[in-house]
Amino acid sequence: MDNQSTKESLVHPFPKEAEHHNTEGEMLPYKKVAMIFVITIVIGILSGFVVQYVASAFGSKTTTAQKTTEKKSVKEAVGIPDKKTFKDSAEGELVEGGSEGEGSFHLERPGGESQNVYLTSSTVDMSEYIGSQVRVHGETFESDKVGWLMDVGYIEILE
Repeated sequence: MDNQSTKESLVHPFPKEAEHHNTEGEMLPYKKVAMIFVITIVIGILSGFVVQYVASAFGSKTTTAQKTTEKKSVKEAVGIPDKKTFKDSAEGELVEGGSEGEGSFHLERPGGESQNVYLTSSTVDMSEYIGSQVRVHGETFESDKVGWLMDVGYIEILE
């Protein structure tokens, strides 16, 4: 056998009339294909809703905790209540002392020392509120020595 006859026996052309037929000569089940396509789309949409529902159910716990934090009553507020200028806020126990020369005070928050917010202010005398639970509003500044340094413009003393 030569090379040419081997190639001819391995490669066969498809007849044109068989393009839209299955092996038994019947038309391909387009209705079945369309139905599978529609079912796949519906299952995809439903699974998206399920994922969103589950995610919101777990996320709602965080939202509830945030709302609880925001609902703490404010006993006293001091400073400039300009939330456009003082966009950043943090909450915790006000303690005297900065770190490595950054800040005069800091907020102790859950999670340990890495979560502290170091504070400075030319607007508010924070020394009156040492040991109190507070919410501060201010502007964050870049710092090489501490994780979070804020210039406080407004302080809320919480009950």
